[in-house]
Amino acid sequence: MAKTKTVQQTDEILIKGARVHNLKNVTVGFPRKKLIVVTGVSGSGKSSLTIDTLYAEGQRRYAESLSAYARQFLNRMNKPDVDYIKNLCPAIAIEQKVITRTPRSTVGTMTEIYDYLRLLFARVGTTISPVSGKEVKKDDVADVIHVIEKLPEGTRVFILVHFKLHANRNVREELNILLQKGFTRVAVGGTNDKAGVEILDIEELLEQDDAAIGKTLGITKTKASKTVYILIDRIVSRALDEDDLHRLGDSIGTAFFEGEGELFLETVTAEGKTKLLGFNNRFELDGIVFEEPQPNLFSFNNPLGACPTCEGFSLVLGIDADLVLPDKRLSVFEGAVAPWKGEKLGKWKDRFIKAAARYDFPIHKPVADLTKEQYQLLWQGNGSVYGINDFFKEVEQNLYKVQYRVLLSRYRGRTTCPDCNGYRLRKEALYVKVGGHNIGELCAMAAKDLKEWFQKLQLPEHKAAIAKRILIEINNRLDTLVKVGLGYLTMSRVANTLSGGESQRIQLTRSLGSNLTNSLYILDEPSIGLHSRDTDNLIKVLKELRDLNNTVVVVEHDEMVMKHADHIIDMGPLASHLGGEVVAAGAYKDLIKDKNSLTGKYLSGQFSIEPPKTVRKWNRFIKVEGARHNNLRDITVTFPLNVFTVVSGVSGSGKTTLVKQILYPALQKIKGEFSGDKVGFHKAITGDVESIQQIEMVDQNPIGKSSRSNPVTYIKAYDEIRDLFAKQPLSKMRGFQPKHFSFNVDGGRCDTCKGEGEQVVEMQFLADVHLVCESCGGKRFKEEVLEVKYHEKSIHDVLELSVDEAIEFFKGEKKIAEAIQPLSDVGLGYVKLGQSSDTLSGGEAQRVKLASFLGKGKNSNKVLFIFDEPTTGLHFHDIKKLLASFNALIEQGHSVLVIEHNIDVIKSADWLIELGPEAGDGGGELVYEGIPAGIKKVKASYTGKYLE
Repeated sequence: MAKTKTVQQTDEILIKGARVHNLKNVTVGFPRKKLIVVTGVSGSGKSSLTIDTLYAEGQRRYAESLSAYARQFLNRMNKPDVDYIKNLCPAIAIEQKVITRTPRSTVGTMTEIYDYLRLLFARVGTTISPVSGKEVKKDDVADVIHVIEKLPEGTRVFILVHFKLHANRNVREELNILLQKGFTRVAVGGTNDKAGVEILDIEELLEQDDAAIGKTLGITKTKASKTVYILIDRIVSRALDEDDLHRLGDSIGTAFFEGEGELFLETVTAEGKTKLLGFNNRFELDGIVFEEPQPNLFSFNNPLGACPTCEGFSLVLGIDADLVLPDKRLSVFEGAVAPWKGEKLGKWKDRFIKAAARYDFPIHKPVADLTKEQYQLLWQGNGSVYGINDFFKEVEQNLYKVQYRVLLSRYRGRTTCPDCNGYRLRKEALYVKVGGHNIGELCAMAAKDLKEWFQKLQLPEHKAAIAKRILIEINNRLDTLVKVGLGYLTMSRVANTLSGGESQRIQLTRSLGSNLTNSLYILDEPSIGLHSRDTDNLIKVLKELRDLNNTVVVVEHDEMVMKHADHIIDMGPLASHLGGEVVAAGAYKDLIKDKNSLTGKYLSGQFSIEPPKTVRKWNRFIKVEGARHNNLRDITVTFPLNVFTVVSGVSGSGKTTLVKQILYPALQKIKGEFSGDKVGFHKAITGDVESIQQIEMVDQNPIGKSSRSNPVTYIKAYDEIRDLFAKQPLSKMRGFQPKHFSFNVDGGRCDTCKGEGEQVVEMQFLADVHLVCESCGGKRFKEEVLEVKYHEKSIHDVLELSVDEAIEFFKGEKKIAEAIQPLSDVGLGYVKLGQSSDTLSGGEAQRVKLASFLGKGKNSNKVLFIFDEPTTGLHFHDIKKLLASFNALIEQGHSVLVIEHNIDVIKSADWLIELGPEAGDGGGELVYEGIPAGIKKVKASYTGKYLE
């Protein structure tokens, strides 16, 4: 029996006695080479067990294998508080953070697909001349040998290069230098490189005087009447042996060097026929010298490859079409072109209208409805009609007048770079093509289209052999990108426009592309932002990862993922100090039967989130008309007010475009609060816009820029706590004011770490290491401030309390308890009051923002709240609390609009808007709007199928 147990232990990663954060001496096994789901309510200790214990120990063991220099910093890396972990394999964590903010990072660079594309173009790309459209080639030694080998036997071959006079040297000096280099003969031919040359000995020439040398060579001070060559070598063509080839190769190499990339072959056949052949190893054609393809030429982060105009950013400051044509519902006749107004500048409009009849230009048609050719004519004009561009050219010619400078500044904005068309690369890089396309055109394709393009790509045999390995890597990564539901993304999509879920699945693509085996992958909610249809594909990818003999641990709340897991670990029973234990562990069917498991009760249907009995009625609404931004196809959508509205649809169907790029900025603009990006293209916003005084976008961005920012300061409850501590007797004796209990200003905070509680050591080649401050031991405050106590707790102890513990602790201080209560209401009872905001997940940051609004209570302003996937990181039990918070906001008279895929949230909505039916080009249509129950009858709806 004991023997069996040992075998079982070697086959699982065993954590013994984990006590990190709220874990209560947990001992648990993770079966190796299996798909394991760790679930439980928010704050039950899932991340503490997986990321802070399992992954942290994996990282620490990796660090121990590094050099002594790196280890001197890492020795102070805290070892997770755990007795031991057995059988741990190399660990990779894919966390759920909205990654890089830099506009230089794109989907292509993040997935490494762009690096392989650069390599592909450098190795097998063909440079095409923009003048003649011919391929640019250069000759090498092998090409010249190949020509010589094909000549008829007995042909005499002279290898020649041009004889050049350098500055400040006469012919005699030049000939002497050639002798020193080892050349003994020159050849004199007719002008214009005509065939037939006479061979002359250099030493004999030098015996003559300067005038005689010049005459023999046809070189005078003013002109050269003959063409003079240096004879590099001569050979009679025959079957060449290895020694001949070596000699010939050396001679040709020398000729290319001496001739600065150019050499000539003079061939004389046995019959006496002469011919002159030219070779060039410079990369040029049509009088242009081209850049030779190399990986850095295709990098927009490298000065060699970046477009010099936009420096690789794809945008420049130019004439902004959205400012010139602010209202696209108007026609040219009605004044759509904003600068063509007034007595003087209005003449441009009159002139255009008069000339437009000749070209059948519809002057009464809204600009939004113009065809591509008509829109082009409006901007570019032609021989006899002046367009908008001509107008701005005239403005630029008059910039010495102040009114013209003011006029121009009014219409300037970020526009696509005119030189590289937004491809970010210099024109030399875009001359290089593979399969008829340049690298910029490939990056503008959606991943699924690019995958198809590569499958059809036909390369010549020798190039196919070179590209074989590169294409395998590209195809693997594109395949995974499509499988994880991101087939609609282009490689040129900027990383900072992605959602948290998208960026996590991109990191997953990168990890899968490396094809590691026998590793431990820890994923933090990879199903975020995925429609149920796409979750199916994600599960297949996770199983593929497992089948490569990896152990895959997924922190997840999604029911579909749990059904496919080999093993489930349920943490709980509740959050924070009431959690931190393993409630149940085993297969899905075991979990359903487990009486202690809260997750099991929801999965078995014993507990459930019941949809409301009735949906709220509404009479006020906002309507977005003619939305056409990105992939939206001229749709008109109604958003009711004072109710709970959900926008759904598969990933990439256009939800973010509609809500975050059109509705939100357009309403802001109407309210005069607009700052930042352009409003997405739409015809109009109509309806009861006046009934909304404020618009709040509650997204998943961090709640503060500084690491000192935390939940209790964000919801403004910390002011009350500081006042309370300043009122304590010891504070009064020592003259402490509320500011002494702040870690944002000097006074009471630790002087060494400035209230951070940690110091950052910058590592040169590794991630920065965060070490606990040695002065305050991570407590953030000076010793004398920490001596002030309230109910036996210092300010540091209070910040270490979880929200739920703090509500209990401050029950005597009604104001503080009430201020903290909203955090508990939105399911954040487990978060510490002083937890640094940069350790909060996107979903947690979003719920802190929600709590801050709930805490403001009755707000006289009527607010439209927009939430982007608020169920991120939430267990069924917490979703129930979240829905209650939404209802509380609606009861206060506000309106709630949510982008969401969670079926329970969709069921609980008053109004459902579904976009789709597919992603990218296959989406952007309004599939359904109405009460949630009605969608089940819509055949095109994927949501309807899962609602059943």
